[in-house]
Amino acid sequence: MRPTNSAPATPNFSGQNGITHSEFSTAETTILHGAQLWYAFPDRARDTPPGFQSHRPEVLEGEGWTARVFLGSLLGSTSPVRTHLPLTGAELRLEPGAEMVISVPTDHEHGILAVSGSVSVDGVDVPSAHLAVVGTGRAEFTVVAGDEPVIALVIGGEPLGERIVMWWNFIGRSHEEIVEMRADYMREMGFEDAEGNPVDDLRFGPFPADTPAPLPAPELPTVRILPRG
Repeated sequence: MRPTNSAPATPNFSGQNGITHSEFSTAETTILHGAQLWYAFPDRARDTPPGFQSHRPEVLEGEGWTARVFLGSLLGSTSPVRTHLPLTGAELRLEPGAEMVISVPTDHEHGILAVSGSVSVDGVDVPSAHLAVVGTGRAEFTVVAGDEPVIALVIGGEPLGERIVMWWNFIGRSHEEIVEMRADYMREMGFEDAEGNPVDDLRFGPFPADTPAPLPAPELPTVRILPRG
């Protein structure tokens, strides 16, 4: 997250087979402007222990633009953050009318999110708060800022190629897995009438003492949760 007038840091925590976390504002915090990104682990890696990494990307500079690469490799810069899929993540800041030609792997797909200000991607207008998609098979794309300064994110990587089931903060491969995850979480967090696997006492890890209580998971829908992807 990026506090106002502060350099960015990129905390990366991996939920994998289960984790809890809290986000707190400091006493001097006024305005936060940031983006929170998640990606689904491939099946081969999703049951490994959770982890945490933090990285402050270097600033890259070009004609009318700066960039910070926080995941993968882009613009000649490589992030040390470990991922379980080949991924790319970068923040772009462009002056009005500035242009960037960005080379990318042809087997990756990419999204360009206009966080603040509008851009065009290969001649297609992308208003603020919208996402342009560049599919696989492309070796480069061109980003051009509009009439205002731009903050944009480039996110991408190798397509997952797996179907996943997403609900609340849980990602599984079936409706039944989501039901089990919710039950384990509710029991471990100490909510009444929660059922779960009694053998797996620390799937989501201990919740820190002297902090606000954890949130209960919502009630499950009355229909099956369908996979996507």
